[in-house]
Amino acid sequence: MEKGYYLKRIIRSIFSVLMVITIVFVLVYTLVPRDRIFFNDDTVVKLGGKPDERMAYKYKQWQRLGYLTYTNMNQYCTEVYTTGSSAHEACVLAGSKDEKAFVEKYEADGWYIDYLPASGSPIAYKERPIVSRITEWFKNLVVIDSVNAVQDENNPDLERKVYFGKTPTGGLALKCSGCTHKYQLYTDLSFPFIHQNWITLDLGTSYPTFNSLKVLDVISASQGQEDRVDTVFENGHTETSACKMTSLTYKYSLDKLDKNKFDDNYADCEINKKDPSMIGISFIMGVIALFLAYGIGLPAGLSMARHKGKLADKIGMVYIIFIISVPSLAYIYFFKYLGSTIFGLPNAFPTYGAADIRSWILPCISLSLPSIAGLMLWTRRYMVDQMNADYVKFAKAKGLNQSEIYRKHIFRNAIIPIAQGIPSSLAGCITGAIITEQVYSVGGMGKMLPDSINAYNNAMIIALAFLFTGISVIGVFLGDVIITWIDPRISLESKEDGR
Repeated sequence: MEKGYYLKRIIRSIFSVLMVITIVFVLVYTLVPRDRIFFNDDTVVKLGGKPDERMAYKYKQWQRLGYLTYTNMNQYCTEVYTTGSSAHEACVLAGSKDEKAFVEKYEADGWYIDYLPASGSPIAYKERPIVSRITEWFKNLVVIDSVNAVQDENNPDLERKVYFGKTPTGGLALKCSGCTHKYQLYTDLSFPFIHQNWITLDLGTSYPTFNSLKVLDVISASQGQEDRVDTVFENGHTETSACKMTSLTYKYSLDKLDKNKFDDNYADCEINKKDPSMIGISFIMGVIALFLAYGIGLPAGLSMARHKGKLADKIGMVYIIFIISVPSLAYIYFFKYLGSTIFGLPNAFPTYGAADIRSWILPCISLSLPSIAGLMLWTRRYMVDQMNADYVKFAKAKGLNQSEIYRKHIFRNAIIPIAQGIPSSLAGCITGAIITEQVYSVGGMGKMLPDSINAYNNAMIIALAFLFTGISVIGVFLGDVIITWIDPRISLESKEDGR
């Protein structure tokens, strides 16, 4: 391969992702008023009659979400006086003599001062620069588990080690004591058969929807009803449970039920549910739509090229023009109406759920419609261009029939640029399902993005932008690699002068 080609592409890809996330950060955190994040927060509504508590709650949330750094008189008094002393109790009272010192101290350090509406007690806050927030987001993006990850004052004798063992279902496992996750690496019968919890992504914390849950947990956890099965816990206890044993993480405080099932503090687990995760649903839809697109688009485009100007070609062009000219939302709703009224298919994904194949038919076909049109158009164009090439004329002169010429020569050359777009097409199906998932109420990543925008769930918006951008960049990169495998004439090697 060309010297440093992969390295250059990786660097450019990382830079592209960095630029996109930076732009999204600026748009979300500077152009959208931060008070709007509370529109869907029930706690703010409940505190409507308690203005001081409501204001304090807002500042705490802004601080937790990274907008600013915040402090109040209680924290200040705790720093100055001994907690519980008479001086401390006098300091925290509204109108105390320490309030002036508090204001002067933080104003001198460049902090802004605000006052609680009812008591008039001062608070201080300092805005966090957008650059530092972006830097911190990328700095904390990759989390590597270690034996020192757990720091529990109530468990000073926690053994810290990595050791080999087995999963409750009999799979091989690399286990850890002292790490956040008990199972660092393990095998089972689920694709891709080898799984790991050693390296994870921290995409932030969801708010206000899915409040306090990690964004990655929201989009990667299974959905729907709990999938409860007979489970044998590590201490031999057996009961019907939906606990995913290989997801066990350290729990700092155990209750009675935990102690009945676990011998150690690794008692927090992901709950198995019957439907795939948001990522899983979007991926499944994308793969099915991709197979439909290539399974229909390529033969149709080939038929249009072989019958150029005839009925098959004209019908295909009508479809292509229709898809290009009509807004996607319009033809998706039109197709949804036809499918539900004529064929009796569900017009909403949750009607029968992910377990019923009927739920997938309309969304997957709707998602594939524009890709089918694009493949028909480009296959026809490439085929027609190749029909006038010299090698085709030579093949005809050799006496090859028309079918052999199309199959062995024209199609093999025309398919090269189309095959290059397979990874990008898959990425496009996954990231471009926003409208389709919204129309059919599919619980995937596509639907989550507009829902997060409407709810001002900024952490989720940033995370989905990162995932969509990353998937798209990887798709383009893999397309370049695939084309070199398909066509040996294409090489990324750099030839030295004189060779």
